[in-house]
Amino acid sequence: MTYCVAIRVDKGLVCVSDSRTNAGIDHLSTYCKMFTFGRDGERAFVVLTAGNLATTQSVIQQIKRDIKQDSGPNLMNVEDMTEAAEYIGQLSSSQQQKHSTAVAGAGFDASASFLLGGQIAGASHRVYMIYPEGNFIKATAENPYQQIGEIKYGKPVLDRIITRETSLEEAALAGLVSMDSTMRSNATVGPPIDVFIYAKDSFSLHRRFTLQADDPYLLEIKTAWDEKLKEAFAELRRVTWSEPPPASGAD
Repeated sequence: MTYCVAIRVDKGLVCVSDSRTNAGIDHLSTYCKMFTFGRDGERAFVVLTAGNLATTQSVIQQIKRDIKQDSGPNLMNVEDMTEAAEYIGQLSSSQQQKHSTAVAGAGFDASASFLLGGQIAGASHRVYMIYPEGNFIKATAENPYQQIGEIKYGKPVLDRIITRETSLEEAALAGLVSMDSTMRSNATVGPPIDVFIYAKDSFSLHRRFTLQADDPYLLEIKTAWDEKLKEAFAELRRVTWSEPPPASGAD
């Protein structure tokens, strides 16, 4: 499974993704799900992937190939973020159809989802979630983040913390706490954890780092979050039960 989140705030973008692609009793594998593309001073993109690995790998390779060959629409010549989302959606649909045809069988699922974040000079930074069908929605001021993969465990943290005024540093911390909550409840999501922070109008892809399972900061967040949750729970007022009234006609 996978968990990826892309957060859009006034100051820029924050993206967090895990790297686990398979989980079992005796087998774990990892694969990076975060990819960046750009041109200094002109455009910057980050793509997060979830779903069938053959499909997502093929889409990413096609994005790189189109950029290298400067063929047709690609991330270096699209005019706006919406066109970029349409381009990735079309690639995804095409690759899903290709893999579904090649591996015809009951239960095979070639579907994939993507998160696209970025900015093109002259326009604002944006975040899009691209569905397996190729259509997409964007993050808004009212809904400032998008998730793909195993989304339910990390969503409550983001709902309580993230607003458009949230700083990039706070958004990154919220994303990591959201990831920790997901890893705690689902063994198919796990490290290494990739984090990307993009400052609006910087067109820089350099603020990216990877946290391994034994990273001191990741362990500190996990321990502190567990302790603070227990402290907050201990301070909540307990439910007071009263004896129910006797049933009518009872002895």
